[in-house]
This record gives sequence, C-alpha cells and structure tokens, in this order.
Amino acid sequence: MNGLGRRRGVLLCLSLTAFALSGEASWGQGAKVSSPPELARQIDQLKPGEWVWAPQVAPDGPVLVFVDLSHQIAVVYRNGIRIGATTVSTGKEGHETPTGIFTILQKDAKHRSSTYNNAPMPYQQRLTWDGIALHAGGLPGYPESHGCVHLPYEFARQLYSATNLGVTVVVEGNAAQHMATSANSLLSPFDASGGGVDYQPLANGEQFSWHPELSKSGPVSIIVSKLDQRIVVLRGGKEIARSVARINPRDDGSHVITRIVREGKPRWVYVGTTGHEDERDRELDEVDLNRVQMPAAFYAKLDALIGPGTTVLVTNSRVGAGKWQKLTVVDAVPADTRLGGS
Repeated sequence: MNGLGRRRGVLLCLSLTAFALSGEASWGQGAKVSSPPELARQIDQLKPGEWVWAPQVAPDGPVLVFVDLSHQIAVVYRNGIRIGATTVSTGKEGHETPTGIFTILQKDAKHRSSTYNNAPMPYQQRLTWDGIALHAGGLPGYPESHGCVHLPYEFARQLYSATNLGVTVVVEGNAAQHMATSANSLLSPFDASGGGVDYQPLANGEQFSWHPELSKSGPVSIIVSKLDQRIVVLRGGKEIARSVARINPRDDGSHVITRIVREGKPRWVYVGTTGHEDERDRELDEVDLNRVQMPAAFYAKLDALIGPGTTVLVTNSRVGAGKWQKLTVVDAVPADTRLGGS
C-alpha cells in the first residue's frame, strides 16, 4: 500500500461491524478487582471484549500504557504497578498497527471520523497525526481494525479519565505471527503533518548524536535495541539523541522499565509485560545494569533528562540502524541505578 492509501486507511481505524454494536454491554462486560494478585489472575483469563480495572491499587504516579500486539492485550501501569488490563483488537493485515513508543497527542471523548460517514470513535486518544489512536471499538477476538487499537467501551472511558496528554504508550509485538518482536523499526514513520520522516543515523565514526532542541518538552522514552546495538532517546515522541552501545542481552524478549518514586526515592522498576510477569515491580539489579555500556559523555547528558515517568524499552526490534555491525565504544560506562539496563 502506498503512503496515501495507508494514511487514508488508518484514518478509518475501525470497521463497519464495530458500529453495528450499541450499548456498553456490546463492547465487553469487564470486571473490577482490588488487588494486584487478583488482577494478575484476571489478565490470564480474559476473553475477547473483557477487561479489568483497579485504579485504587496505585492511586497516583506516572501512567504507562503497554499494547501487546502478539497477545492482543493492553496493560495500564501507574507508578510501575498494574492498574488495568484489557483485550484489544489492532490493525488487520494491510493496516497493521505500527510498533514503537508514542505519546498521547490529543484526546476527544466524542470524536467522529471526518472521512468515514461521521462514524463515532468514542474516547479517542490520538497517538499519531496520521490517524492511529486508542478508542472504543469492535472486539471480535482477532486483529480487525484499520490501524487503531480498539478497546472495550467502558475500559476506554476509564482509561480516558486516567490519562493526560503526553502519557507514554508502548506498542510492541507482531499481531499476525505472534512473535515477541517486530522486524520493523520502532521509530514512528510519520511527522506531525502526516509526512514520512527518517531516523537520525550516526555519521561514520560518530559515537552519539545529541539534539535536545528538536523537542524541548514532553516525556522521555529510551529505546535500547539489542539487535542494532543502539540507544535512542525520544522526548515528546520525537527522536532527540542516539548512541552506539555495547548490549549483552539475557534473552530475545522485550522488557519495559519505568522511573517511579517510591517511599520518597526515585527507582527503576520493571512493569512485567506479557511473558515476563515474574518481573513485575522488580527493581533493576546490578547484573542487568552491567549489560549495557554507552559512551560516558552520552550517559552524562542522558542522566540529566531522567525523571519520574521516563520509560525504557529494551527490545530486539530495530531502530533504523540497518544490519548489526561490530562496534567499538570508546570511553564506555555501564548504566548505573540512575539510568537502567536490559
């Protein structure tokens, strides 16, 4: 599909069948739970259209949404703790939901499609300006949207109330092949006007690039690509820096780490994504920290950006660096507890 066709497709974000439904019950029954163990059990048992929501487990702190394309599940974390999970329906073949780290750009509880018969897209939370969004939609039990992430109606309403503009949304996996990671680059292929953009490659011999002026505000997200041996820094969803790295992974899976404040102290904790539930709420240890090395000058600049809500995605997916090649990291330092590792 060409760029124009794809942009038209993703603007639809939903199929006709989604709007043959009406009423909250049609979008999934849902359940409410009150403790993390019970929430974990409920996630394992969710059927298409079902969801769980327990915001009282973590009443405040930075919010992170993780969408797992492989398992058609979305999990919501607040201050590093799961507060909700739901089944989803993402993009079907030819209209695949893009993977990457996004931020919520716009919110509209009563949004309607401007190109598809004024079709409703309740509780829309836009991730890209070319049409990808979270919103209430049909949930047949398999990927069937035109690129958006369909949520149960009531879950979409609850999530809408729990988020603000700028909240980080991580989309990972492969809906068609149920793989742990996607072969595509994790960097968003569109700019604010819907045009294509390229990643910021390093020049020959360049250890890292640093351009914070490209995005002066917004949440900081860090992609650690084990396959490309690169670290990419996004602020407000835009790439502002990248660096060579020496990364010694412990597996081929993806891991999400978030910066929280607990007992008055900043900490890095794993959020426990699908397939890595045993990591949930575990703090980074020395072994994992030593798996990542980066240029000392880059580390010093990056450390100054870190704050509550910063997200680290450790992945085997690419970040646009091309085929892996051996790297010599000059003056490298391991990440310490202020930054994180794989």
